[in-house]
Amino acid sequence: MQILLRLAKLNESDDSLEKVSEFPVIVESLKCLCNIVFNSQMAQQLSLELNLAAKLCNLLRKCKDRKFINDIKCFDLRLLFLLSLLHTDIRSQLRYELQGLPLLTQILESAFSIKWTDEYESAIDHNGPPLSPQETDCAIEALKALFNVTVDSWKVHKESDSHQFRVMAAVLRHCLLIVGPTEDKTEELHSNAVNLLSNVPVSCLDVLICPLTHEETAQEATTLDELPSDKTAEKETVLKKNTMVYNGMNMEAIHVLLSFMEKRIDKGSSYREGLTPVLSLLTECSRAHRNIRKFLKDQVLPPLRDVTNRPEVGSTVRNKLVRLMTHVDLGVKQIAAEFLFVLCKERVDSLLKYTGYGNAAGLLAARGLLAGGRGDNWYSEDEDTDTEEYKNAKPNINLITGHLEEPMPNPIDEMTEEQKEYEAMKLVNMLDKLSRRADVKDLHQDGG
Repeated sequence: MQILLRLAKLNESDDSLEKVSEFPVIVESLKCLCNIVFNSQMAQQLSLELNLAAKLCNLLRKCKDRKFINDIKCFDLRLLFLLSLLHTDIRSQLRYELQGLPLLTQILESAFSIKWTDEYESAIDHNGPPLSPQETDCAIEALKALFNVTVDSWKVHKESDSHQFRVMAAVLRHCLLIVGPTEDKTEELHSNAVNLLSNVPVSCLDVLICPLTHEETAQEATTLDELPSDKTAEKETVLKKNTMVYNGMNMEAIHVLLSFMEKRIDKGSSYREGLTPVLSLLTECSRAHRNIRKFLKDQVLPPLRDVTNRPEVGSTVRNKLVRLMTHVDLGVKQIAAEFLFVLCKERVDSLLKYTGYGNAAGLLAARGLLAGGRGDNWYSEDEDTDTEEYKNAKPNINLITGHLEEPMPNPIDEMTEEQKEYEAMKLVNMLDKLSRRADVKDLHQDGG
């Protein structure tokens, strides 16, 4: 261990990383340390005694602003992740003593080449090149290490903590809006960003949305009618941007989270590990931040027009989420139902309109709301507006299935007058018999 620490330049006496020829040796030494620590409990204990976490943080600071040493940073971060995963004491040491939160956040800023335009806003170049494979791997390792450092940090006690978490959330917003070298790497990057956002106190997640800049406001004012008919590409761009704007706020990051959630649903497997983190994140964001909830409501539960199909039938996000409400995995169906319930401001009547009573019965039974009402959280009192199509169909909607059913034919309409008379007499006889039984029962009770 001592030899590998020296070769990896982890001894405190080594002040710089000047010799490029030594970089491959440093990388291979860090790889060896990763394997040894992961597989040996004795090595894990020695890591505590040798204060390996502090040495790794020192090495990160040496290469924080250096280029061409991403491999060193990557395996340094991987070793930090392993140590913080295997030892809860090291998590606390990283969080408080070694200032791991700002250090690892700065590593992410460096990997993403972030340029700040405001305290919690960064410049996004949508036409820029994707991250390189080395930068992506480095960012993923930093995200995993940060997850361990912040895993118990769901409460903010100091203003400085709040600021640090807001900066980190702003960096994660930037992360969601960029892409990696491949689609799989982008999904892995965004998946780790979602996991880390789940550790951020919900009060700090407001930085995921930001007011539109003057340029964006001018672009939003551009209407489709003002563009010539041959400008199809420009029209699609304006339409796409308008779908990511709500109430003067840029909702790109929330839109990315929603798309990520839908992709995970479409995969059809590993829902508990792959889907529940993003669903939980969107649920908490919606519960705490009104603009996010209203934007997601517009995207997931738009005003109902066609109610001829059951809520679980179809390919929209609503259909997919309603199908999850009856999933065999209890955790999955609970969080899917909770998400829709929050979007409906925890009002039972609103939820039933979009899901039907049969799909929502599990959530309502668990909440004690089978008879109606609303949840415990407070939401704004603005009312939902129904479309004319829904208002016209509402009297014929089956409340259990949540869809429009054709009126049942009246059996009397096809009867002859003799059949009607026969059925009427039959009903009179049944009522008479029922009345006689009731009278006999009353006599027995009086006699007793």
